[in-house]
Amino acid sequence: MMRFKLISCEVLARQAYYVAAFSPHVVDIELVDKGLHREPDVLRAHLQERIDAIPKGQYDALLLGYGLCSNTTVGLICPHLKMVLPRAHDCITLYLGSARRYGEEFRANPGTYWYTPDYMERGGSSNDQISLGVTSDDHRMDEVYQEYVAKYGKDNADYLMEVMGAWKKHYNRAAYIETQEIRLPDYRDEVRTLAQRRGWNFQQLAGSLILIRDLLEGRWDEERFLIVPPGHTITPTYDDRIVTACPII
Repeated sequence: MMRFKLISCEVLARQAYYVAAFSPHVVDIELVDKGLHREPDVLRAHLQERIDAIPKGQYDALLLGYGLCSNTTVGLICPHLKMVLPRAHDCITLYLGSARRYGEEFRANPGTYWYTPDYMERGGSSNDQISLGVTSDDHRMDEVYQEYVAKYGKDNADYLMEVMGAWKKHYNRAAYIETQEIRLPDYRDEVRTLAQRRGWNFQQLAGSLILIRDLLEGRWDEERFLIVPPGHTITPTYDDRIVTACPII
């Protein structure tokens, strides 16, 4: 048995506590205010403060309930403890259970607002604040552009982005993710009504706990998780790996 520290966005609270209850390891959970996502630099500094406050010798690993999240996790470092995080652009991957699945959904429907019970419960007064759509997709498109530049050159990348640019003109789908393994409050009707009002398609997608479960149970294969050794920092790769670990010089 090992002892883990999990620092996670509060929108994963229900999933994290549920999985931790059945984990063969001891998992201490610390939640971070969802609203800090609006200012990635502020959130990054806040996360680093929490990491710095972890006592030496108390845990076997620090787990992060985050993806890149608008580069929020880039530059984080823990001098005395390895960090583990999913290879994910944002929490949509964690809800869907697979970065590959999120990539397929994104390519097929880039104009999507994403909704989950957790995010809606902890949202603000506007509909935009209870969805995962704008911030994550805007940043994902920036990453797609960087990938295209690296693979095809700037001119071809600019052309491809122009062809794909219709996604910016309007959104056309409200996707409601329902986690299969646990029963959560049902907000489908609310999202369906919102979609009708905006003239969007409504679609319900099956979510999965697999990434969160494997994170908290210590099954960290290289394809889905990044293990950051002590004294290393998190760096984006702009490819399928999403993130890598680099030593601090």
